[in-house]
Amino acid sequence: MDEIGRGRKAFDFGSVRGVWRRLEGPEDVLALMDTGAEGLIAVIRDAGATFLAPIFEELAGVVCTGGTIRSHIGIISREFQVAGVIAAEIGDEPEDGTEVELDGTGPVAVIRLAGGG
Repeated sequence: MDEIGRGRKAFDFGSVRGVWRRLEGPEDVLALMDTGAEGLIAVIRDAGATFLAPIFEELAGVVCTGGTIRSHIGIISREFQVAGVIAAEIGDEPEDGTEVELDGTGPVAVIRLAGGG
């Protein structure tokens, strides 16, 4: 599988797969409330984001490109035990709908394309 990024783990988690989906704000979450967010890897910029609250329990994981593990999103990730990658540095960001894997088994979290080589 091809690595596309790394970041800090919100907590020690194993390996989870899900569908990559960039969420920019409450409008994006509202659009998912009818169809559901089961199995999504939500990708956000703001570590203080609270707009994920209505769907957080459904998510397979969350990737945040900002913040620290002490940020709101890190705390909520730990509370809900949803795999969280914080302060993620992503090389070539995949398209929405791409299957990815979050691997929290090492000292840092690794983000990989699930179908890669």
